[in-house]
Amino acid sequence: TKKDVKIIATSRHWLRYKLPKRLVRWDSKPVCIGQKQKWFLLRLECDESRINMQRGKSPEFDGWRWVSYWYPVRQVVSFKRDVYRRAMKEFASLAMPFRERKAKGKRKKQQRRG
Repeated sequence: TKKDVKIIATSRHWLRYKLPKRLVRWDSKPVCIGQKQKWFLLRLECDESRINMQRGKSPEFDGWRWVSYWYPVRQVVSFKRDVYRRAMKEFASLAMPFRERKAKGKRKKQQRRG
């Protein structure tokens, strides 16, 4: 439900991909040639046991699991990979706030005294 998640961020732009021609269903109406998507970074606010992928009339997914952050980029079909990479790159600093970051200041090279 709405109270089970909190929206942390929304993608700044629409993210698009085109289906490879061999996957376009030309006989369906309307003909789908790809997708335009907004992505959301959510935080789970409830116990994970409340997650139920079968609540909708025709669920798109049959299961879920926790994975490392970049895992989906490596596993998604190739024509969606760029969309996944762009969305996840945009959300990375929010999704992984405690990861190691570059030092704020660069160290100056020590000069030899001659």
